[in-house]
Amino acid sequence: MAERDGVVEHRLRSMPSLAHESVRLALPPGVRGHLNRLLDRLRPDTVHIQNHFLVGRMLTHAARAHGIPVVATNHFMPENLFDPMRVPESLRPYAARLAWWDLGRVLSGVEHVTTPTPAAAELLTDQGFARPVEPVSCGIDLVRFQPLPGRARAAERRRLREGFGIPDLTTMLFVGRLDEEKNADELVRAVRLLPGVQLVLAGHGAHRARLEELARAEGVTDRVLFLGFVSHEDLPDVYRCADVFTIAGTAELQSIATLEAMASGLPVVAADAMALPHLVEEGRNGYLYRPGHPDELAERLRLVVEDEAARARMGEHSRLMASRHSLEDSLERFERIYRDATVGTRPW
Repeated sequence: MAERDGVVEHRLRSMPSLAHESVRLALPPGVRGHLNRLLDRLRPDTVHIQNHFLVGRMLTHAARAHGIPVVATNHFMPENLFDPMRVPESLRPYAARLAWWDLGRVLSGVEHVTTPTPAAAELLTDQGFARPVEPVSCGIDLVRFQPLPGRARAAERRRLREGFGIPDLTTMLFVGRLDEEKNADELVRAVRLLPGVQLVLAGHGAHRARLEELARAEGVTDRVLFLGFVSHEDLPDVYRCADVFTIAGTAELQSIATLEAMASGLPVVAADAMALPHLVEEGRNGYLYRPGHPDELAERLRLVVEDEAARARMGEHSRLMASRHSLEDSLERFERIYRDATVGTRPW
């Protein structure tokens, strides 16, 4: 047990997974008994699970045994597991069907199901999930993530870049895991077509070495910078170092990083896939491009970086769009869901 920022965390024993450096697995022995004792002691009004894997499903079963209602939020897509679990290409369609069936089986017994976006809710329905699914944004802290003040923006950006070791050049930024489904190789290939523009990648993952090799092969090692892991405290300033946010992922159910970038006043150029189109209004806060076409990505980026006035207008509109995803609004909606679940009210 630990306390952080006034929130008590009850932790389970875990071990590193062999599949991915950032994934740890809870040790099954003793988990069910631990959860039962925890629920007996805390007597919560509601249990809210964020995945249907080992801990999520065991907590759901334990809550059921204690008569406690369960709310579930789905952030899962099978594509998120294919690379870390080393699923062969030929087996991926079968693995995906099995994964969706398993998710439906676990979530079918809970009181309320949410996902971050309408696209994510529609995906569950398309996969045969028969229960209603409510889109509730993950929400964004609009105070923590905000643009640099206008009067001294250029000077402050130079100062921040210097602190992170980032050259003072036009900067496209990606924040997130450097794993297969993020398709960051398309960002590297695009920057080769944009002289005078650099790519900053903040995050770590299994594909970093491949991306470094690709940058060498493309002749852009001097314009591709890997920041590695960025602390929670430093993350807002990383966004403030950039001119445009880029994301090539094709398995995004919302993309918190894109919302953080938008709240920070950045235009967005994103893959036209899954939920990312919900965060882009073409020509107003950025552009979409067809996944797998880095040349098209480069063209969209050029429209942003070559017109400073348009870039500023797009950044302002990004901030306006991000304001629709206020963290306070999301928390308020979840509080109502919890209250309804405790009295057996179905919000749908």
